[in-house]
Amino acid sequence: MTNLSAPRPDTVVSVRNLTKRFGKVTAVNQVNFDIQAHTITGLLGRNGAGKTTIMQVLTGQEFATSGDVRVFGESPAENARVLSNISFIKESQRYPDDFQPKHVFESAPWFFENWDADFAAQLVDEFRLPVGRRIKKLSRGQLSAVGVIVGLASRAPLTFFDEPYLGLDAVSRQLFYDRLLEDYAEHPRTVVLSTHLIDEVSQLLEHVLVIDQGEIIIDQDAESLRGSATTVVGMRAAVEAFVAGREILSREGIGGLASVTVGALSAEDRLGAAHAGLELSPVSLQQLIVRRTNVTEKEFENQS
Repeated sequence: MTNLSAPRPDTVVSVRNLTKRFGKVTAVNQVNFDIQAHTITGLLGRNGAGKTTIMQVLTGQEFATSGDVRVFGESPAENARVLSNISFIKESQRYPDDFQPKHVFESAPWFFENWDADFAAQLVDEFRLPVGRRIKKLSRGQLSAVGVIVGLASRAPLTFFDEPYLGLDAVSRQLFYDRLLEDYAEHPRTVVLSTHLIDEVSQLLEHVLVIDQGEIIIDQDAESLRGSATTVVGMRAAVEAFVAGREILSREGIGGLASVTVGALSAEDRLGAAHAGLELSPVSLQQLIVRRTNVTEKEFENQS
């Protein structure tokens, strides 16, 4: 599924045959992908799949064991020119305990040349963040808000969000998504979102990378991916006859009824299903990824 051709001129991230081992454990195995400029890409997968390891390599926090990694055309490892154009916001972000959020925002211009203090102040108000409270006294949600504000207001050319918004409640997460889309439209940049909350972010994504057990299993634009699977429901015999010879992603059944998720269907296929009395239903991005990674949806949602 991964395109191994030469990177396009607008490629911001190019990864070829990336492998990262920690002792005897291979966290990332022979991974290949590109990320284009001015896109929002979802880096999706289960806990321990290798998402954070990939982002750590791309942001120069880990060295690749083997392979070639290029960010803005250069290796990111110990490269100040590349790293000055990157913002990496993660759930486990650490700040000095005696710091206050206002100290974080006051020091941000030293690291991000595109820092927008007015936008940061607006976000502080919207997230109702107590900027004068010590970091160690903040709730998990408030600490998440600090990271989200830095990631948005930094306007770095390449911004990684490694699940920093998991501590936010549903209302605050929606605020984050809304502000991200609005500011991305006004100030285009390259954004990578890593998350388990796939259904929440699915409409934001323009491209999807799914990693499972250290390997990329999906590398596709989000629009085509959304229509790449359909669930067929009906009497077992009719369903089995219809899906024979097709790519089957999952199969369930009870009694004489069957529900089978298959790959993309043509207009002719859909007409045939209707004539056979079968019901077709679309598969959400999260359901598709769950089926491709062989885990129940409940297990996937509970990984946080």
